[in-house]
Amino acid sequence: MTEVYLRRLSRWQAEQQRAAVADVHVTAYRGAAGAEYRDRQGFLDRFEQHVQRLGFDMMVADAGGLVGCAYGFRVERTGEWWSDFRGELPTDIEELTASGRTFLLAELMVLPAHRRHGVATLMGERLLARLETDLVVAAVDLERPGDGKDGEDSARGGRPANAAQETVRSWGWSKLGLLAPHSPSAVREVWIRRPLR
Repeated sequence: MTEVYLRRLSRWQAEQQRAAVADVHVTAYRGAAGAEYRDRQGFLDRFEQHVQRLGFDMMVADAGGLVGCAYGFRVERTGEWWSDFRGELPTDIEELTASGRTFLLAELMVLPAHRRHGVATLMGERLLARLETDLVVAAVDLERPGDGKDGEDSARGGRPANAAQETVRSWGWSKLGLLAPHSPSAVREVWIRRPLR
């Protein structure tokens, strides 16, 4: 495999690279569950909003062109991000959000040819290493049975294997609960990590 270099992008650099990032996004999610909601223009619209958010930070993987991207931003203190959370949100999570010390890992994507080589893990580690937060959260779309490429269910819960779930689980994150569906076919799990100090 070609050597991959990681680099952090400023907000301005991220905006300049948006077309290349959108190309990675479309290719990375092609054929995935919920892909109809990950079209290029939809991503560009979200990215334009995300890059303006407080605490925006971005890491890219480059191998003669972008092959991966990870970015996020601080969750607003109002707690609006949690409005779709199913059930009772733990008090400590509410307090960490209100204190402004919660970071949302909004996107983590790697081109198929560069997966299973540690690129996502390296980007995630580098992105999160310098954060001054007490909580990192991510919402992972769940695949429904039959949505996987091979249609086979995993041993866990009867659902197809989901690369995003496997990634955050392997990083030692904990599942907190579910968010209400943002589409009729998509339910999202919330995973959390409390940074080591």
